[in-house]
Amino acid sequence: VQLVESGGGLVQPGGSLRLSCAASGFAFSNYVMSWYRQVPGKGRELVATITSAGDSTNYADSVKGRFTISRDNAKNTVYLQMNSLKPEDTAVYYCTRRGIFWGQGTRVTVSS
Repeated sequence: VQLVESGGGLVQPGGSLRLSCAASGFAFSNYVMSWYRQVPGKGRELVATITSAGDSTNYADSVKGRFTISRDNAKNTVYLQMNSLKPEDTAVYYCTRRGIFWGQGTRVTVSS
């Protein structure tokens, strides 16, 4: 199993980023996928989850209405579209398969 995140970077408050997580080594379309984030010194926070077919999603209250999780099962990729970013969204973002397999993370910094 391999999960590789990309798309992080530095963005100004109010800006947008789209994170991608490319999956390999397993039957991607069979699994629920999630995005978590972690700030140094704190535990990982669940950000969003999407069902295997992509027909249902859930979000942390802190990102509802601003972030959108989606997936392309033909490309074995899950995305996190992040809009109206705030400084408190600054973190390392990870994708995970059921909290067992994790990517290396991609850093998002929201700062002016």
